[in-house]
Amino acid sequence: MKRSLSIAFTVALMLTAPQVAAEIESLAWLSGCWSLDDAEPGSIEAWLTPAGGTLLGVSRTVKGGKTVAYEFMQIRAIDNGTLAYIAKPSNQSEATFPLLRANANEVVFENLQHDFPQRISYRLQSADVLLARIEGTRNNKARAIDYPMKRTSCEAKS
Repeated sequence: MKRSLSIAFTVALMLTAPQVAAEIESLAWLSGCWSLDDAEPGSIEAWLTPAGGTLLGVSRTVKGGKTVAYEFMQIRAIDNGTLAYIAKPSNQSEATFPLLRANANEVVFENLQHDFPQRISYRLQSADVLLARIEGTRNNKARAIDYPMKRTSCEAKS
């Protein structure tokens, strides 16, 4: 019985692989380096181009010339075949946010069980302007934080 379930899962995964690859490719607009207008040099969010069924990202926040926060991110299919945003922020546990919706210039992920945020979104406003947003509730109060970013060079600046 275990073997037949394993074979069925493998076949299902193989059938969804092209669909997942296409979904990942449709998010290629996220690729590149992005920075906040008022961010200190070295603060950046960077996404590699889609490959192998994943988008990989990293962010770093610099204040006073020192890294004060970082995050490793990936967008990939999870066990059920759904795309998800998986975040590993500095000094925190990994969190998974399944895809809620996506279109040609916006992607939204949601995990209502997570403390904060419960929703993460990216919207490409123009070729060089990206709006990242986190939102949810904290202490029973609705909260949202926008991160307007501009495309930037991936070269490190001191």
